[in-house]
Amino acid sequence: MSRAERAALEEAAVAEALSWVGTPYRHQASRKGIACDCLGLVRGVWRALYGAEPEATGPYSMDWAETGGGERLFAAARRHFVECADGGLAAGRVVLFRWRPHLPAKHAGILVAVDAFVHAYEGQAVVVSQLVPQWRRRIAGVFAFPATGER
Repeated sequence: MSRAERAALEEAAVAEALSWVGTPYRHQASRKGIACDCLGLVRGVWRALYGAEPEATGPYSMDWAETGGGERLFAAARRHFVECADGGLAAGRVVLFRWRPHLPAKHAGILVAVDAFVHAYEGQAVVVSQLVPQWRRRIAGVFAFPATGER
């Protein structure tokens, strides 16, 4: 993928993520302007970029990461996105967070700048948050949306 193509894809991801701001939070939802959770936001941006989701998520409970074991969110990100081994933060990339070092990654957002990201926040809505130290230290992984041929 050329730099221009990468830049266009990242710009499209940022624009789409920002268009979800204000969407109410609802667990397991993924409808812009209606409701979504953090995974639903990423799924919705994926659909806008590629047309269809790469796999069905299936139902998941609010405490799926604590009770399910394993790194399910991280593993899915590795299957469908391009892992940024350097952890480089750049607009248009997906970031995964873990609440505590010993727990699996459980939260996702999309960077809109190196210091800000869009995410669906329980009890709130889709919001833009600053990537302050409290968020930065919880980053578990950084992923780029793939070029069409990379999926």
